[in-house]
Amino acid sequence: MGDRYHSVFDIIGPIMVGPSSSHTAGAARIGKVVRKIFGTLPEKVTIYLYESFAKTYQGHGTDIALIGGLLDDEPDDPRLPQSLERAKALGIDVQFIPTDEVAEHPNSAKIVLEKGQQKLEVLGCSIGGGNIQISEVNGFKIKMQANQPTILIVHQDLHGAIAKVATVLAEQGINIATMMVSRKAKGDEAIMVIEVDEKEIDASIEKMLEIPMIHQASFFQS
Repeated sequence: MGDRYHSVFDIIGPIMVGPSSSHTAGAARIGKVVRKIFGTLPEKVTIYLYESFAKTYQGHGTDIALIGGLLDDEPDDPRLPQSLERAKALGIDVQFIPTDEVAEHPNSAKIVLEKGQQKLEVLGCSIGGGNIQISEVNGFKIKMQANQPTILIVHQDLHGAIAKVATVLAEQGINIATMMVSRKAKGDEAIMVIEVDEKEIDASIEKMLEIPMIHQASFFQS
């Protein structure tokens, strides 16, 4: 499969517009965001492809782009055309499963990452021009475009969780632009998606992870 492309420009073109940007630049961004949420290199990757992605993922290089993103490549990284071979060399088990199920957007993929007992499922779509939207994380329905610095927090639905997170951000001088909170059931696992104005928040993430009810905290930006 690595012989299909010899240059990154064979995949994304010198200018990323039209179907190329949706199937490659957008796909690479989906993979990169999913890697940020997972936080580490997975041992196993299963990717379910829907509609347009399912029909053309090999011909348009969507498979290469998704795996490149999961390896933390930028869409224009010159190593991206060899992403499948690189993943294999790293011992990552990769499987692509085209499906005829209908998705909310034609350029959609559900990425399942596994490492030991750690597992993550993310549904993402490429909405054109290299832009993406994450619409589901571990069964939580969300709407995240990752166009500005974003924090994703998985936590226990307990009294004070939101207040503790907001306090950490306030103490670090981080301004909240938008916040979305969703839960499976009262007292069960919940998720926060917080867009912020600042791009350097490593200290805030570290402090959030010290909060007992916080299971996971990830930060990513365009």
